[in-house]
Amino acid sequence: MKNSKWSHFFDVFQDVSSERLEVVDHKRTLLGFKRSFSAEPELMDFLNYLDNLKNYEKSGVPKDAGTDSSHGFDMGRMNRLMDRLGNPQTGFKAVHVAGTKGKGSTSAFLANILQREGYAVGCYTSSPHVQTIRERISLGKLGEPVSAKALNCLFHRIKPILDEAVALEKGHLSHFEILTAMAFKLFAQENVDLGVIEAGLGGARDATNIISSSGLAASVITTIGAEHLAALGGSLESIAMAKSGIIKHGCPVSLVLGGPFLPHIEQIFLDKASSMCSPVVSASGPGNRSVVKGVSKSNGKPFQSCDIVIQVERDFKLRIELFDMKLQMLGIHQLQNAATATCVALCLREQGFPPIMTSSFPFSCPLFVALIPFQTTHHPLFLHSFSNHKNYDFPYLALQPNTLKGWRISDESIRAGLEHTYLLGRSQFLTSTEAETLGLPGATIMLDGAHTKDSAKALVDTIKMSSPEARLVLIVAMASDKDHMAFAREFLSGGQLEAVFLTEVNIAGAKSRTTSASMLRECWIQASEELDIETLHDGTEEYQKLFGNQLFCSEGNSNHKTILAAESSLPVSLRLGNQILRARTGDQTGIIVITGSLHIVSTVLSSLHG
Repeated sequence: MKNSKWSHFFDVFQDVSSERLEVVDHKRTLLGFKRSFSAEPELMDFLNYLDNLKNYEKSGVPKDAGTDSSHGFDMGRMNRLMDRLGNPQTGFKAVHVAGTKGKGSTSAFLANILQREGYAVGCYTSSPHVQTIRERISLGKLGEPVSAKALNCLFHRIKPILDEAVALEKGHLSHFEILTAMAFKLFAQENVDLGVIEAGLGGARDATNIISSSGLAASVITTIGAEHLAALGGSLESIAMAKSGIIKHGCPVSLVLGGPFLPHIEQIFLDKASSMCSPVVSASGPGNRSVVKGVSKSNGKPFQSCDIVIQVERDFKLRIELFDMKLQMLGIHQLQNAATATCVALCLREQGFPPIMTSSFPFSCPLFVALIPFQTTHHPLFLHSFSNHKNYDFPYLALQPNTLKGWRISDESIRAGLEHTYLLGRSQFLTSTEAETLGLPGATIMLDGAHTKDSAKALVDTIKMSSPEARLVLIVAMASDKDHMAFAREFLSGGQLEAVFLTEVNIAGAKSRTTSASMLRECWIQASEELDIETLHDGTEEYQKLFGNQLFCSEGNSNHKTILAAESSLPVSLRLGNQILRARTGDQTGIIVITGSLHIVSTVLSSLHG
């Protein structure tokens, strides 16, 4: 049935498409935009169990909950849960990754590098899953999501322990804490060589921050941005302090910084690392160079050709040259994530074996000291423990320098791992078949989970780099706790926008954090007025006349204004956006960009594959 608000539009465009512009109840359309677990019936008990727990992804995070203060999350609760489960986090070595943006991609790059070398890797991500919760936990040498059977078996095996823990904690255990504990239990059970662990919120009080210095191979902080401000103390400085909580005591447990950071923010990390006797490697350091040389296509899929050159002399001597790489992950920001993962891999390769002066430590120890990697299968040597020394619980061994090697990671594995990394919802172009399945034959559709000012800018820059002449229609749905104005300003000032449809989707399966389409529209109108950019919206007389005189149909008119429209139905937004783009661009390149959160990406992809 036609939406009455758009009746003139449907009449005008009856001849543009052979399809009637109706939203019909059809399996191949977007009407059923609702995440379904019917394809994984084995997980119903587990998912129902999680749904009954406190889920901050649905409700939003309380003020200051991520700060290392009396208002922060209670880490004792997580430690008690892990005690009941036998402390599985002590059963494997881990790389801990925190940051405002880029931590999921950096984790994926690193996991792929290690898997290419033949290691069994456990990768745990806190980013919203796109199609199934199993994406958050991957296992083994192939990096596949944990199977529904394995997840279900573990759940039913430890459910009595979980029930007891939930009762003893008086219902305060959260969805994320239980899922994190299960991931660590799976990694220990499967005897992974290394765990790559993405922090959720902040770092110091995050549920993942139960890894001791003896179990930590490296700490990684990717970027710092103004997201979750209220939960993390209200400033960039407080956010940096919270994330610095993953830095642990003791060389050679290194800190790898992504960046680039503001100088005073980077100094917070350097000071914390110094207090922890932890060496620092910066992927944005002066000896390193990363450059995108162009964007091309292979088998219909875009990739960016780029170089990464790492040359570090301080603390560690790291060196690699990777020329003419073909990254499937598009954008300068993804190249930076790849460079950060490369630095982590190089640190692991050299880990623990440069000479360390005794002056670095507050106690007497041999002139040359090295931390033996946690898994003695790699280094079957006798360890002498200093675990009774205050603040240090890791084993040391007196040795001569260069007598041991770190993790075996070749340059070839680093290249192959970077080139084969691909994540859904990160500058993802749908295939022509997928576009047709959505009822938009011939449309070019990009999905990206950008939801902050910085990620919006990164997406605008990526589109300009890959399709500089493209005209855009945006389909935007966002959570209520995001900076909608800052997000809008980046697109309005940087994109070649034909129309923006502000719409709605559930956030983490619920409406409590969904921003209404009308509220988003008001933010975009305000942002356009601040930037002195003329737009057409339902508060302007020209907008009311738009569909009657077909102003937007003039292909040669380059000065037509961007349409801002609120439409709560995502299917209707997509259909209308496609028709406007086709009418306005003619033979020019046009892209429908679906963005604002990974939840709108998930909604679209679930309609394709659910």
